[in-house]
Amino acid sequence: MQFNLADLFESLVDVIGERDALVTSRERLTFRELDERANRLASFLRAQGVGPRAHVGLHLYNGVEFVVSLLATLKLRAVPINVNYRYVSHELRYLFDNADLVALVTEAELLPMAQAAAVDLPALKTRLVVGQGRHTEEGFDFETAVASGSPVRDFPERSGDDLYIIYTGGTTGMPKGVMWRQEDMFFAGLQGGAPGGDPITRPEELAENVLAECFTMHMLTAAPFIHGAAQWGGFIGLFTGGKLVLQAGKSFDPDEIWRLIEREGVTTITLVGDAMARPLADALETGGYQPSSLAVIASAGALLSPSVRDQLRALLPDTLVLNNFGATETGHQGSAIPGMETGREGRPTFFMDESNCVLDDDLRPAPPGVLGKLARGGRIPLGYYNDPEGTAARFTTIDGKRWVVPGDFALLDEEGTITVYGRGAVCINTGGEKVFPEEVEEALKAHADVFDALVVGLPDARWGERVAAVVAPRAGRNVTLEDLEAHCRNFVAGYKVPRSILVVPHIERQPSGKPDYKWARELALKNLGV
Repeated sequence: MQFNLADLFESLVDVIGERDALVTSRERLTFRELDERANRLASFLRAQGVGPRAHVGLHLYNGVEFVVSLLATLKLRAVPINVNYRYVSHELRYLFDNADLVALVTEAELLPMAQAAAVDLPALKTRLVVGQGRHTEEGFDFETAVASGSPVRDFPERSGDDLYIIYTGGTTGMPKGVMWRQEDMFFAGLQGGAPGGDPITRPEELAENVLAECFTMHMLTAAPFIHGAAQWGGFIGLFTGGKLVLQAGKSFDPDEIWRLIEREGVTTITLVGDAMARPLADALETGGYQPSSLAVIASAGALLSPSVRDQLRALLPDTLVLNNFGATETGHQGSAIPGMETGREGRPTFFMDESNCVLDDDLRPAPPGVLGKLARGGRIPLGYYNDPEGTAARFTTIDGKRWVVPGDFALLDEEGTITVYGRGAVCINTGGEKVFPEEVEEALKAHADVFDALVVGLPDARWGERVAAVVAPRAGRNVTLEDLEAHCRNFVAGYKVPRSILVVPHIERQPSGKPDYKWARELALKNLGV
């Protein structure tokens, strides 16, 4: 047995098989039932030619089907690929091709867009459809496929070297597939390799800790499983021997979340910043819920603002509210310091462990008080899939030690704490979703009446940031927000579409022709407000 996610899950099935493992708004499965469904799906996929290192796209909403598909893929030593269900055909086409998918599990209502994106991709031969009801020419029905597979575990020996790939939202370009060894991901992303107790040194200790009931966590991951942080949170809950609780479907319903917390005795909820925390706090304040089991609220992926954090703390004085920090390329890096969660200029301040540092422009440790780039060493990914240039730009070796530098600016103080400043004006973080401005600008400039455009993020009380555009029309033409919104939805996902526009005679650019985002943001702030 190794530090392999499928091995670790099966070790728990063998000792706590009758415990509840996965609960949604619609279904309930024990560890043994979840394992059997994953075995059956893995058997079916293997019969379709899916084997070790093959890439399987998971184009799904939160629910049993996502978790079963994830586990089934890992059992085969294949590689799960998260596919954002908000993507339109153009974006899906890029990801399907870049990820070299050979199989796809998708929702019936998403199938037409997926089909359009997969045209002329002959390697993507196998398609399973959730909610279709029967096998068709377009793909195999998911439930029928599961029922036809063998429940027997007869899979090849696995390794801690088996790959786990998570596609980012595209902070500095198009989405990138971050390649993790599963053993490294276990220790870097799942509470330092300590779900259920102290850090473990042998994979067999996971089941031993669960049997000893060192620490059982009933985990509700509010974010979509198409994001890596939600998957990691799910594994943390399962690997403590607790329940993984999901709100099924694509819509975020704060009242249903509180009902699930009450009903299932949820102890920990993970969410994405204010975009989820604010409606949850408002629903708790007005809904009369009594979430007495809830011990921890953990936010990651976007800033949890002090006002929302304080609202939650006032409503739940016995619940620990954590503002965590990390990235797909780093795993968990730190948690906000209790009592001083926001540092300089209101930026988040974190305790960091010894594997983190701040590097200067010469990739040497920056002294206290000097702004640099946050870096992580130790257990880090192998690099980006199909992207040697991106790998070379973000992963480096210094004095014989590998580091990843995702791009976040940070400042070290004399006490050894780090204040994180983010990735500047280029990347927009709206409700935990990352938006690459040039992609939206390309969509805007594809409109016949648009001559030039720059896209920036503006502060937003609920989403953290909202997408705004500064647009210069062609001579004699007029543009409206409604028209540009409708146009952009043909090219980019809904969360990338500008929520406000400022029409200007011309776009300021630097002498080199590069965009002047500072000018655009200042002008947008002045005219469009906060």
